[in-house]
Amino acid sequence: MPYELSKPFVIPTTDGKLIEEHHGLASTGNGGYSVARMMAPAGWSEPFQTPEFDEFTIVISGKKRFEIEEEVLNLGPGETILIKAGTRVRYSNPFEEAVHYWAICIPAFSPETVHREEA
Repeated sequence: MPYELSKPFVIPTTDGKLIEEHHGLASTGNGGYSVARMMAPAGWSEPFQTPEFDEFTIVISGKKRFEIEEEVLNLGPGETILIKAGTRVRYSNPFEEAVHYWAICIPAFSPETVHREEA
């Protein structure tokens, strides 16, 4: 077939973040890339990580904080960023409203290649 349909796979989390992977290892078995819709609640954060994949983030609503090595950036609706593989980064939402965004990882996100630091 010249196309591939998929339904999102909800990745289980314990931090209140919604992850719906539309394409990737968990949803379709594709290791080349992953595409996921995310919703992170106000006050959400995760530890620093140094992934082996490039990650594009496209913010739809709310704001998301990026701590990239020694720099802090806050992105809002309509803004996009590429975090290159091998970059130490921390993602969070210290703001008062949830953030809705899409993440595209090349190659696909995996727990083995994200390299999260201990909290």
